[in-house]
Amino acid sequence: MSDFPLEIVLALIGIAVPIAAFLWEFVFAGRRRLGYRVQMDTPVTGEISSVFPGVLPQLRPSIDGASPSLKDISVVLVRIENSGVTTIDTQDYKAPESARIGLHLRFPQRTVIGMAVTELSDPALADNLDVESGIAVREDADGHIGVIDLPKVPLGPSEHYKILAILQRSEGAGEYSPPVLRGGIKGGRVIETRSRTGVSRMMLALTVFLVSVIVVQLVVAALEPSPTALECAAGKVTVVGSSAFGPIVRDAADQYRKRCRGAEFTFEFEGTERGLDRVAEEGAGNPGLLAISDGAKGIGYPTLVHRPLALSLFTMIVHPGVGIRGLTVAQIRDLYRGTIGNWREVGGPDLPVVLANRNPGSGSRNAFERRVLDAGQPDRPHVSCAALKGAVTTSSAHCEVQLTADMRKAVAEIPGAIGYTEFAEAIDAALPTVAIDGVGAGRDAALRRTYPFWGVEYAYSNGELPGDSLAASFLHFLIDQSGKEVLRAHGNAPCTDLPDPGRCLPDS
Repeated sequence: MSDFPLEIVLALIGIAVPIAAFLWEFVFAGRRRLGYRVQMDTPVTGEISSVFPGVLPQLRPSIDGASPSLKDISVVLVRIENSGVTTIDTQDYKAPESARIGLHLRFPQRTVIGMAVTELSDPALADNLDVESGIAVREDADGHIGVIDLPKVPLGPSEHYKILAILQRSEGAGEYSPPVLRGGIKGGRVIETRSRTGVSRMMLALTVFLVSVIVVQLVVAALEPSPTALECAAGKVTVVGSSAFGPIVRDAADQYRKRCRGAEFTFEFEGTERGLDRVAEEGAGNPGLLAISDGAKGIGYPTLVHRPLALSLFTMIVHPGVGIRGLTVAQIRDLYRGTIGNWREVGGPDLPVVLANRNPGSGSRNAFERRVLDAGQPDRPHVSCAALKGAVTTSSAHCEVQLTADMRKAVAEIPGAIGYTEFAEAIDAALPTVAIDGVGAGRDAALRRTYPFWGVEYAYSNGELPGDSLAASFLHFLIDQSGKEVLRAHGNAPCTDLPDPGRCLPDS
């Protein structure tokens, strides 16, 4: 299907319609509503089997016996109720303010020969329905319609009263026309209600609608093509290698897990060389092991297969006390060759230079030596940067660290220190970065080759990966799908988007 989010639209409709129905029923249309319910409308029959035959026609005899006998008698019970959610006061009835009557209960084809008010939900309602309230019985339409005039009774939500009426047919034959309550409510309406047993029409319609939405969602889900294994795979994969590129791979894995269930990642970023060694030793026949390298693998790993990921950006960093924000390539080379030993020689303070390096075999160190120094470095005995923390140095010094995080920590804590790291990591650590030949670290500058300190990130596996493996799917996500956005967010340029993709080849 297209990219139109049909399932999301259906879900929103499924939420919006019940909310709208609730608001309509209980806030707008049903906010002020007076209902009436005919609970009984029964003809009085059974004279033949009556214990006292002839009693029913004599319900209304006069003293002199001249009143006509009653026939076609019926008994009706009508419930008058507040079926809304707000109180109905006397001023809410649509009748003149001076009038005492607010409603008219009409009985077509029948006249009223007796009535009573019964079953008050609140005894206090009796004060509004006594003989002084105006409640009365009359006839309309030439005596063919019996009418009970009802006063303006204030009713709270769910309050009610009932009218019991004894009626006699006034015209016609067969079934009686049903009673009708006439009148009006300001800002509401008078409606005939139904018994609450069973399912209401609105509830039935709402249920049918929601079931229809669910069915359509199921059909859409069934028709939606399932992701192929290359697009989405389950399983486990361990990613090792470059600590500089580690945070980027972690972020990309988090994004992958959001779209693909069942994917499990383990990360062991201990440096490029260690990562390549591990894949070379343990990766044969194991598609669940990948190495990330800050550069090409070299000739020592013939079985490893490379996949270019991105052109990555590196930067020189210095201790905040150095105060230097720009160096030339020649100055950086002299610093790391040991020919410049004090920062005052390049316009800085009178402070010995401390050279921080990554251990030999590091991808970041290889990129630094290749892109900036254009050569290796003098052989120096190994000194851990941790050993220099807190020490007072009176002359230039050097030290080494294993991981990118250790480099950032050493440069931040050792006075006079200079080092190098992945650009986004330096920004996150708020360390001073150093422009090279007047050009600051930037993706566009690296693409134009006006900024020299960049490298290419590669993913390595031991042999080709099965197409249905999580490792193959994750690399496809990074190289050709939305994982590229994660690379860009960290300041890198995906290799597939470069004007000259050949820059990502191992010999570039």
